[in-house]
Amino acid sequence: MKEKTLQIRDPIHGTLQLSRREVAVVDHPAFQRLRLIKQLGLADLAYPGATHTRYAHGLGTQHVATRMLQSLLRHFELEASEAKRLVQTLRLAALFHDLGHAPLSHTTERFMPMVSELDLGPFAPTEVRRATHEDYTLAIVARSSLADVIRARFEADGVTPEDVAAIIAGHAVGDGARFVIQGRDWLPLLVQCVSSELDADRMDYLLRDSYYAGVPYGRYDHEWLLDNLLPVEEGGHIFLGLDARAGFGFEDYLLSRHHMFLAVYLNHIPIAYEAMLARYHLDAPEELELPADVDAYLSCDDVFLLHRLRTSRSPWAQRMAQRRAYKMVLEVRQDPTGGTGISASVDLPGRGTPDPEEVKDSLQAQGIPALVYTVKGSVSKYFNPGGSQPPAAAGAPDLYVVEAGQSFPVEEYVPLYRRYAGSVELARVYVDPERVDEAKAALRAMS
Repeated sequence: MKEKTLQIRDPIHGTLQLSRREVAVVDHPAFQRLRLIKQLGLADLAYPGATHTRYAHGLGTQHVATRMLQSLLRHFELEASEAKRLVQTLRLAALFHDLGHAPLSHTTERFMPMVSELDLGPFAPTEVRRATHEDYTLAIVARSSLADVIRARFEADGVTPEDVAAIIAGHAVGDGARFVIQGRDWLPLLVQCVSSELDADRMDYLLRDSYYAGVPYGRYDHEWLLDNLLPVEEGGHIFLGLDARAGFGFEDYLLSRHHMFLAVYLNHIPIAYEAMLARYHLDAPEELELPADVDAYLSCDDVFLLHRLRTSRSPWAQRMAQRRAYKMVLEVRQDPTGGTGISASVDLPGRGTPDPEEVKDSLQAQGIPALVYTVKGSVSKYFNPGGSQPPAAAGAPDLYVVEAGQSFPVEEYVPLYRRYAGSVELARVYVDPERVDEAKAALRAMS
């Protein structure tokens, strides 16, 4: 008998389907917590509609990942039980990929403890560094009470918490044999469906963020991309590929991310609050430290952070709680193509590119409180010529483009990929809102 499903209405993808067993893990406090974490952190201060949550994004990512894998499985003849196991494992990995996000999503990730303080077991990294939301995600999936629910509900399908965590982590525990079927290793493909240059995570959040922010920049032809996915087999591993006829659609998708960074993700208003949050942390670091204990961490959401802001004696926290943000008076932009842009609250005739640090120092010397804050965004987080690269599964490119039966690494096939490689860097000078007119006068005097 076919398993009953729960239907959920979603403004992005229409009807989403959850099995009754999946409802049990969705109802777990670890996932329900995502209802109280905004997807775009502080972006709603500039785009009032952008109050959507990581909860909805998780459901949307699961939906897209399922469609991706089902499209790719058509090229193989797997036993029904094996195909079902792969699909179910991927669905859980996509659903849970953001479980570890801190309050306001990426905004507070800098306040996480060292990763060695988390109980990550076999997924513990060897390098010394600060924990990330992915680390917390692994701890929740593999080491919390959620793992017990996964075992209880999905053991019949052969799905384990460690399998789900392996897809999120990008590598298996042990020899990885659990993902080898008929001599082919499916783990690289499953990983790429969740985290790659063409993944379900990005395919959902671009559409969702664009919709709720009320801007057109994140829209792209996702149906055409999904219809043109192809598996690529190399050395016994299955990888993600895209038919070359969808090349223009892929370029549009890349530019959608680039434009969303410039217009929404790096908007100067929410970034002003992020800069003040960093100063708050300098004032009172103990008030913003995130716990390494998973159960304690799961009580930290946007409501928790707002309460901290309202009750703190830090003037920076009070500014945030009362929405008295510093105002931007200067922005200097360096883009991947080598160009430089300047945006200022006043005209700066007859002057070259100003140094934001020098401008800040000059303003402060005149008694005008000022901050400099730098942010970066890029078309790709997986391709960086001349720099360090995230390790691709089994040493393969992050995505293949397939033309006439031949497979090419995406960076070799799509010129736009190389043109926009690297990061857009925005250095901004912010000043006390009550001193903006003085700051403008000072800027004119500098030009």
